Amino acid sequence: MAATIKCAYCNGTGKDPFDLLSPISHCLVCNSTGVVEVAEPMKKCIFCSGTGRNPLGARVPCIVCGGRGSFHTDSSKKCTQCKGTGRSSDGLPCTRCGGKGLQGA
Repeated sequence: MAATIKCAYCNGTGKDPFDLLSPISHCLVCNSTGVVEVAEPMKKCIFCSGTGRNPLGARVPCIVCGGRGSFHTDSSKKCTQCKGTGRSSDGLPCTRCGGKGLQGA
């Protein structure tokens, strides 16, 4: 089952949060609807802290949650490689858990 949640990338506005092309450009995550679907059970994205934005400074959606701010997982066990941070030593997503901070996520 999927839950409909507010788009984290555009904060539910349906507009590009960075006004890159123009102030009326559509959000590329929710396609201007302001909402996205995420399969349940879901958890807040650790890599972007639920903002949906790439924490590495690029003006693109989070590479772990796809800009939704949350992701589907059945796991609650912390990743043994990154200790649940979702990051490797260079700041990129952990290679074992894919940046989710959870094993088997």
